[in-house]
Order: sequence, then C-alpha cells, then structure tokens
Amino acid sequence: MTTTTETEQLRTAWLILGLALVIRMLLSGSFLLVPDEANYWQWSRYLALGYHDHPPMIAWTIWLATRIFGQNEFAVRLPTVLGITLCSVYMCLLARRIFSGRAALYTALLSQGVLLFNGAALIATPDGLLLPCWAAACYHAHRALEEDTGSQWLLTGLWFGLGLLSKYTMLLFLPSLFLCMVFSRWRSRLASPRPWLGFLLGCALFTPVMIWNARNEWATFRHVLYQGGIDNASLITFRFIADFLATQAALLSPLVFLLLLAAWLRPARDDINGLRSGAVYLNWMSLTTFVVFLLLSLHVRIYGNWAATAYTAGLVLVAGRFGAGRGTTAGRRRLWTATVVLAWAMTVPVLVQAVYPALPLPMSLDRVARETVGWDELGRRIFLARNTMPRPEQTFIFGLRYQYASELAFYVPGQPRTVSINHWTRPNVYDFWVSDDMLRGKDAVGIYEYQGMDKRLADLFDRIDPPEAIRIYRHSPWFGRQLVRTLYLVRCYGFRGGQRWHPRDGHDIRATELQTGK
Repeated sequence: MTTTTETEQLRTAWLILGLALVIRMLLSGSFLLVPDEANYWQWSRYLALGYHDHPPMIAWTIWLATRIFGQNEFAVRLPTVLGITLCSVYMCLLARRIFSGRAALYTALLSQGVLLFNGAALIATPDGLLLPCWAAACYHAHRALEEDTGSQWLLTGLWFGLGLLSKYTMLLFLPSLFLCMVFSRWRSRLASPRPWLGFLLGCALFTPVMIWNARNEWATFRHVLYQGGIDNASLITFRFIADFLATQAALLSPLVFLLLLAAWLRPARDDINGLRSGAVYLNWMSLTTFVVFLLLSLHVRIYGNWAATAYTAGLVLVAGRFGAGRGTTAGRRRLWTATVVLAWAMTVPVLVQAVYPALPLPMSLDRVARETVGWDELGRRIFLARNTMPRPEQTFIFGLRYQYASELAFYVPGQPRTVSINHWTRPNVYDFWVSDDMLRGKDAVGIYEYQGMDKRLADLFDRIDPPEAIRIYRHSPWFGRQLVRTLYLVRCYGFRGGQRWHPRDGHDIRATELQTGK
C-alpha cells in the first residue's frame, strides 16, 4: 500500500528526472560532437543490420532522430538523452519495488548526479541505449521472479533483445539472472517454460546482427574477441587492474564506489518484508558484470564504460541500503549526504566545461576541450582546401583515423561522404563502405595528426603536396588563447589504392578476406 508520504517521494523523484531531462536537452545542442558520436552518426547514413564495432541500435535511433529534427548535435544526442531518462525511470521503479518510495527518491538524486550516467546521456554512444534496456530487463525480471507471469518474462526477453541490439555487454544479463535464480529461492522458476520463452524472444530480436555477421565473416565477433585480448601473449598481468578500479571510482565518484563495494561485500542480513531477497537480486544483477570485467582487467586494458551496466542495479542497491535503510543513524545520514554531494560536485563542473571553459585547466588535462573544440573550424578549412583543388568534383576528403573522417563528414559544409584511410591503423566500418575501385584515380584532401605521415601517404598517391599545419585554438578566460591541437592538411593527387586496413600479422583474428583479399 502506497502512503501519502511515499506518493510525495515518488512525485519528487519524477520531478528530479524531468528537470534532468530538460537540462540535458538544453545542453545537448550546445557543444560539438566528440569523435565517437560523429562516427555513430556516420553509421546512420549507411543503415545496415549490423556494423563492425557494435550492433545497429545506435545507428537506427540516430537515423530516426535526425530525420525528424535535422542533422545537428541535438538530434544526434536525443536518443541517448531519452534513453538515460528511461533508464532512470526503471531504476526508480525497481528501487520502489524492492525498498521504498524514499529509496526511489534517493535513486533519482544519485543517478542524476553520477558522471557515468550524464556522460552516457550527453555523449551519443551505445551505452546510452544499453543502460535503459538493462534497467528495464532488471525491473521486469524481478517482477517475473516474484509473480511468474508470462507477460513479465516476455517483457524481460523484449528488453534483453533490444539490449543485444544496442551493445554486446547485454549478454552478461544472462549469467547474472541465471546465477541469481540458481542460488536463491527462485531456482524453481527454471523448470517453467516461461523464462525460456522470454529468452527465445530476446534471441529472435538479435537475428539481424547474426545475419549481418554471417554475411561479413563474423567481423564484429572477431573485433570483440580482439578487444577481449584473445591475441595477447600474456595470460595474466597486473598492469591494468588499478586503472580499471580508479576509472570506476572516477565515473561513479569515490564515495559511491566505496559504498557499492561495501554493499557487495556485506549483503543485507535482515529479511523484513522480503527485503533481503531483493537486495540479493540487486547484488547478482550488478556484481556479476563487475567481477567479469575485474577479472578481464587482469588480461587486457578495460575501457571505463564497459562495466556500466553493473551500476544500474548497483546504484539502486546503494540508495536502498545506505540512503533509505531502516534505522539510519545520524552518521550514516551524513555519509549519504556527502556521497550525493560529491557525485554532483564531480559532475557539474564537467558539464559546465563542455559549454564554457570555466575551469583553469591546461589543455593536456582538459579532455572535454580536446574532444569537442574546433571541429567546425576544421571542417571549413577542409571545405576551402577541396574547392581550390584542380578537380574538386573528383576530390574526396579523408582522415588517417576514422575519428577525423567522421568529424569532417559532419562539419564540412554540405556534410559530404568521407573516407578513413585505415591502411596503417585498424579495421573499422569504413572498410565496408569504401573500396579502392571507388577512389582510384581521384584526388584527395585529408587530415592527419602525426608529422611524417605524408611520407607513407606518398605510396598511395601519384604525388602529394607538402603538408600544411592547421592549429586549432580556443579562448580561455584563464589562459587566453590556448592551442587545442595541431593537425596536418595534405593535398594528394591520383589515388592508387590502399584504403583498407592491412594486417601486419596474418594470424590477427580481425583479418578477413575483405582486408587480405584471400
């Protein structure tokens, strides 16, 4: 039964989420795309059932948003802004279901202040679509475990399948839920056909990705295995584990991370109103993913966002155990307040920095500026350079990294199709969109980062002009004119071939017939 106080707490939680949504929608169009966002926007111009790096959901949703709102930063980010709001709604519903209305309110306060969730909303990457799918699947799975109704199992399967279409990390939902069922009072549910029907629905939704990979030599799975370190010679190393833990603490805030570790290491002991089983459920749905990536960090470097799904259920657990727990002492209340304040204090300056350089940071420490400043100016410079070429209509634009090629595609006036020359870097989606035959004989204007690359490019063209340094600056109220980056513009004539990645090692798991020609 919902009391008046609990109704007010839920109303306040929805108000917090609504205000956060409005603020993010206002912020989302106020700074330039980071390179990965521009890359995913490029995907939306080449709609497919799958892509080299990730499943297709990010491309599909960006395509829909830009069709409605135009080719701009707001539209590119709209799917993930809405996605994280949906994620937060489901987290609050889960907190209310397992703990209380107060826990839902505290979940709203905490989730909207954590840097990880703000980044997933305002930077259009697959995580912003994966997280709502994981949170929704967690909510419906808990209802399915308690109620054992076919509709809840099918909804769990639906969100599981949509998560698989967003990012492969969703696969970890299966062992999380399975282990939870095996080691709890819900193990009898495994004998019912209902959870298996939900599982089959999720697998059916994943079919497009399987079809694309079957047609493309399982390129995505090769990429994922490579990132997982399958080609690494050393089985165990301790070089990366400290970096992994520090990154998680930074993305969550140190106090949130410590409280989550405490919740995992000391599970709830009381069983009042079934709260213990709910806390155990949250443990399994968060700790399993974290442990997988913790162990993987003993083998390969882990990107900070890879374990993000652990923190949907994880933040609910922290809010319920430490924010809204029974018999909360004054000391625990102070700790909870400090936890929320620190999370917001670490996030707000980063959001402000994306719009205005308010912090006195040298450029080497200002990743926000390095990722967002100057792409529009660079696009204009490339546009002018191409127009001065002898055959501008037969001149393509390229970057020696896919990030530069994608930024140029978005910010060069007219948003032309661009090329990433991957010959010396790594395979990516451009290998599937562009072939040497499409470019042979054409001229080109391109960008690269490191001096001396013009000597390598000379092997791919009949001739090239000496490179021209392009320096991108921003104005800081603290340092005045700051150099953001130096890039090199090069004019090339008569492309001979060599656009696609060329594996250095014939045993590289990423190598397919597309690159080797075998």
